[in-house]
Amino acid sequence: MFKKTVLALVIFLPLVGAYASQRPNELHVERSISIHASPNRIFPLINEFYQWESWTPYNKDPAMKKLFTGSPRGIGASYAWQGNNEVGQGEITITDSVPTSKVVLDLHMIKPIEAHNAVTFTLTPQGDSTQVSWGMDCKMNLLSKVLDTLYILDWMVGKDFEVGLSRLKTRVEQQPTARYGTDTDRTPQKAPRPGIM
Repeated sequence: MFKKTVLALVIFLPLVGAYASQRPNELHVERSISIHASPNRIFPLINEFYQWESWTPYNKDPAMKKLFTGSPRGIGASYAWQGNNEVGQGEITITDSVPTSKVVLDLHMIKPIEAHNAVTFTLTPQGDSTQVSWGMDCKMNLLSKVLDTLYILDWMVGKDFEVGLSRLKTRVEQQPTARYGTDTDRTPQKAPRPGIM
């Protein structure tokens, strides 16, 4: 039985690799949710990294080191982190911000696998609610293409997006009078900037 399994892998994996190498060089992953609130109540929670603490799905390491630099919010705001194997190391920067409708970010992953991806949040009014979409355009290497071939990559990233959007929905709908952060109420944790430590 073991020999048959090994033989199957020896035959199967090269075929998957060959097929995956022909896949597109980019992958788009996107998830959406409807939040019962106006865009102007949701937008500040996305446009300012300090606000991400209440809904991001990526705070999986309690000991994660964080560094907030640049603008307090909007274009130029930057957030760097370093944590365990589950969260890795990287930096994300807001590159475009259209009030109450769109936030575009540049994501630079350093560990476990280096990658540069574009992330976009869009907010679309729908009556008394807002559709919030979280999308990411991934540049694909061979490993990413193999995962995409097996329909794992979209599932892995999409699952995190779904968790984050659900938390954002809860944050907005259960705390309708929440006070959004100001420049004077922040106490960011100190951490070395990724890439120069």
